[in-house]
Amino acid sequence: MASIIELDRQQAHSRVTEAAPAPVSAATLAEAYATVRAATVALCAPLEIEDYVVQSMPDASPSKWHLAHTSWFFEELVLQQALRDYRFHDQRYRYLFNSYYNTLGRMHSRQRRGLLSRPTVKQVLAYRASIDERIGELLSGTSVPGALAAVITLGLNHEQQHQELILTDIKHLFSVNPLRPAYVQRCRPAFPCPPPLAYTELPAGLFEIGHTGADFCFDNELPRHRVYLEPFRLATRPITNGEFLEFIRDGGYRRAQCWLSDGWVSVRREGWRRPLYWSASLEEEFTLGGVRELDRHAPLCHVSYYEADAFARWAGKRLPSELEWECAAAGGGAPQEGNFLQSGHLEPRPAAAHAGGPTQLLQMFGDVWEWTRSAYCPYPGYTATAGALGEYNGKFMVNQLVLRGGSCATPRGHVRASYRNFFNPAARWQFSGLRLASD
Repeated sequence: MASIIELDRQQAHSRVTEAAPAPVSAATLAEAYATVRAATVALCAPLEIEDYVVQSMPDASPSKWHLAHTSWFFEELVLQQALRDYRFHDQRYRYLFNSYYNTLGRMHSRQRRGLLSRPTVKQVLAYRASIDERIGELLSGTSVPGALAAVITLGLNHEQQHQELILTDIKHLFSVNPLRPAYVQRCRPAFPCPPPLAYTELPAGLFEIGHTGADFCFDNELPRHRVYLEPFRLATRPITNGEFLEFIRDGGYRRAQCWLSDGWVSVRREGWRRPLYWSASLEEEFTLGGVRELDRHAPLCHVSYYEADAFARWAGKRLPSELEWECAAAGGGAPQEGNFLQSGHLEPRPAAAHAGGPTQLLQMFGDVWEWTRSAYCPYPGYTATAGALGEYNGKFMVNQLVLRGGSCATPRGHVRASYRNFFNPAARWQFSGLRLASD
């Protein structure tokens, strides 16, 4: 292989400092790379070949595209940058599997990804194997330059995001199939009723927000900065399906006074009457395990921000800000444990009482992403990275709202208290729920 080129310090990682990043153990990075890449392929194992290609809506992508795009990332942003005279696996893939990086050239229309019957699944898997082999050679030494290791680490976190998208996109695809196929056939374990909804009081004061430490984070989690918060109360657990049923039966979807103006327009235009994947009878829900009885004790999921906000108004509460959520998660004693992808349940589970007492914060991590009322904006002092990596987060900081905490489809270890997810307020196909707050 050709020698490694030192990457531009400003493109290496969104958390670069003036000092050159220290070299990283090649063996450690190679192990992490192999683990993440294998996990993505394993998620596709239950699929039939026909499932890999279909696109159910513009916001979703075929599984085959996810497999190819995550390989494209390593080829375009790692191999091409790190190796002299690099020869691409297939020049056409640079166009087909670019997602939104305008600085890297033209891209195939997102809405038409489901029309890509070629390259075949077999060819895409061969593409992945080719990229894995080249990355393996890149990591065959004893250490890796810090700047290069930072981009590879970013690529692995990027791929973990796509692992969750594979599941959410497959769930939506299977839900619109009249056969309602199951992604996996698993017994649903019985869980106890969740503890009564209670509130934890958090005092006013100055707090620090944003990532701290030497571990990886995305650029939108920085810079760490101080914020002042008034005292507030945060619910000890997310809202359950049963609690949202009360909102529906009280005419929540018919009462304009509960809704933001844009939300009410969405309700009327889209004909929303219940969360996505619930049956008209309100007795069943579609899951990755197929159609099942609605679990009234489990956290509510697959609701838009508009629905979350409407429920909060109906309940006489509000949604927390992302600053409140992070302060509570980081300093309120909430364990960074939960029902993540590796649990294998692939659906939210009811909360179990914690030894910390009735005001212990539960399920802050895992189960469902929690909508906050905060617009997705840059933190004070934020500067997007130069070059293509600057397009990763910064350009989406408008018309989006922040979610926190991760879900049952999020890889364990991928999220943290400072992690900022974001979607447009009408999005429903993610595992998104809500937790109440009040002043």
